[in-house]
Amino acid sequence: QVQLVESGGGSVQAGGSLRLSCEGTRSSYRTYYFMGWFREAPGKEREGVAATDNFGQTNYADSVEGRFTISQDNAKNTLYLQMNSLKPEDTAMYYCAIGYDGTYYPPLTRGRYDIWGQGTQVTVSS
Repeated sequence: QVQLVESGGGSVQAGGSLRLSCEGTRSSYRTYYFMGWFREAPGKEREGVAATDNFGQTNYADSVEGRFTISQDNAKNTLYLQMNSLKPEDTAMYYCAIGYDGTYYPPLTRGRYDIWGQGTQVTVSS
């Protein structure tokens, strides 16, 4: 059973940086998987931020393109989200997730993901 555990959240001033980590094994028998970072602010829908797959493709939301970078270290079974030039509107609970449907492009759609972590809070002050 795959389990995902996020870490690295915290409080930072606008313009600062944080790196989130998501540790968890992928399914060894799947030939294709994708992993993503989502965020949920109070009163708002959970939205996709960045995604990648086991072919190294990446996909970013327009709101974070050029500021956030998603990457993974397969040897450590860890997914990362490097967040630079943070803004107060980036404040949210951040979740990582993994999915397996065979569309061969990492989606930012919540319903495409199968397993979720518990989240880590990011707070950006102005």
